[in-house]
Amino acid sequence: MSALRADLGEAVAAAFAAEGVDASGVRVTASDRPDLADFQSNAALAQAKATKANPRDLAGRVAARLEGDARLSAVEVAGPGFINLKVADAALSARAAEIAADAARAGAEAVAEPRRVVIDFAGPNVAKPMHVGHLRSSIIGESLKRLFRLRGDVVWGDAHFGDWGFQMGLLITALAEEGRADAFLAEAGPFPTESPVTLEDLERLYPAAAARAKEEPEFRDRARKATAALQTGHAGYRALWAHFVAVSRTALEREFSALGVTFDLWNGESDADPLIPDMVADLKARGLAEFDQGAWIIRVSEEGEKRELAPLLLVSSEGSAMYGTTDLATILQRRREQDFDLVLYCVDARQGDHFEQVFRAAYKAGYATQGQLEHAANGTMNGADGKPFKTRAGGVLKLHDLITMATDKARERLREAHLGEDASAEEFDAIAHKVGVAALKFADLSNGRTTSYVFDLDRFTSFEGKTGPYLLYQAVRIKSLLRKAADQGAEPSGIAVAEPAERDLALTLDAFEQAVDDAYAKRAPHVVAEHAYRLAQSFSKFYAACPVLAPGHEATRGSRLALSAAALLQLETALGLLGIDVPDRM
Repeated sequence: MSALRADLGEAVAAAFAAEGVDASGVRVTASDRPDLADFQSNAALAQAKATKANPRDLAGRVAARLEGDARLSAVEVAGPGFINLKVADAALSARAAEIAADAARAGAEAVAEPRRVVIDFAGPNVAKPMHVGHLRSSIIGESLKRLFRLRGDVVWGDAHFGDWGFQMGLLITALAEEGRADAFLAEAGPFPTESPVTLEDLERLYPAAAARAKEEPEFRDRARKATAALQTGHAGYRALWAHFVAVSRTALEREFSALGVTFDLWNGESDADPLIPDMVADLKARGLAEFDQGAWIIRVSEEGEKRELAPLLLVSSEGSAMYGTTDLATILQRRREQDFDLVLYCVDARQGDHFEQVFRAAYKAGYATQGQLEHAANGTMNGADGKPFKTRAGGVLKLHDLITMATDKARERLREAHLGEDASAEEFDAIAHKVGVAALKFADLSNGRTTSYVFDLDRFTSFEGKTGPYLLYQAVRIKSLLRKAADQGAEPSGIAVAEPAERDLALTLDAFEQAVDDAYAKRAPHVVAEHAYRLAQSFSKFYAACPVLAPGHEATRGSRLALSAAALLQLETALGLLGIDVPDRM
């Protein structure tokens, strides 16, 4: 099942080919003048120039070849050689019916050759609460995970847990000073199964210990030794570390669940650590690692580049594996365990140089082939000052607090609009949560992935304009219409479009395949967000212009209900790709 635009594109290309013209660059696009045509092709202008023909002449010959196509009600040549295509009502009706029946993809197609894809996103850390800086990576990665699955790829979402660095030594040392790690200081167990720390303890201990390490060399050295002991297998430290990880993960899963974000893999840096010794030895043996000023490096800069990229530091002069070493080992691990075709890293754009170093090192080592590693970089969510968002006190806002703020504002907006008044308190809270999360997610994902944007909760939570709450309201309105129809004994039936608003809605439904294809190719969820908004607007115009349940419109009722159901299916599918859940009512 393919989109009308794609089918007509093939027909137009075939007509050009029949005229002896290279059709490889022939395209059909949505018309610039929807009052005159549904689709257009400007290919005659470019092709005529290449073949030294008259463009209007060529367009006329191509149009003549298309005139017998049953999918078209009119083919016209305009201006210097534009070909305007008007789709027949019957073709639009058939396409809308196909979409209505496609519960799995709502009119989008699967890829011909599915790939094995790992999407690395969120990057939470042990002992560090998630904050607004994690928002974009988390929801962009989740959206891309859903998008790639819709297209038919086999996808693993990996949180890539930060659980193995210096912060572990800081926590062990700080907890020991408080006398709460005594049971874990021995080299052999058994060790307590009950955690000696809570999440609140970790959130208190880590920033204080990190600050001390900057000011007190002696404390820093003890923390470094503790980190080294942990990583070389100190049994007590490992048992204590396991408690840190478990407590942190419980909290992280709460935040991710509130955002509708899930992972297939909770692999941490610790999971790649056992691979590092053999990996480093192999890189040295193959001459890919070079000893330089007491450290082992991999040179990744290419000859002739205008800007020299610093080498990847593999082993420090102190003998420690570095952040880049762990990332390189993680690629090796994924090669062995997932045998990937693609790894997408949904991470802040400011880490671009780091990933370029790691990717080039991985290509040199043969852990991936060129193009299999990709940094799907994102911009930041900023405050009114244009800088990454902070609290009024100047601190970093916790993600939990941000979700709470959005949910509270959603409750306020629902009450202002007199929505959800007949819901129970529990249902109202659930609706408010969905509206608040939709506000955050749509505000983020409606922007280009690499674009930074300004946080404005009042605007994000409005039920008017291009917002998540507006889209939820439109979807809920269709649900309400379909419930009312069912109560009256009216059922959707065969779709037969004729009115302009019906045609516009059917054409918008057809455009979903192109939106999904573009979003998939460009790793760009905002394209799906834009389509969802256009679809909601198109349905709103259809609903106003084409009575569905009003007396005197029985002849068109079944068709219009079916069109409404198709719009709901596709709108929920699009919102689902953005990670947005639609309540049943408001």
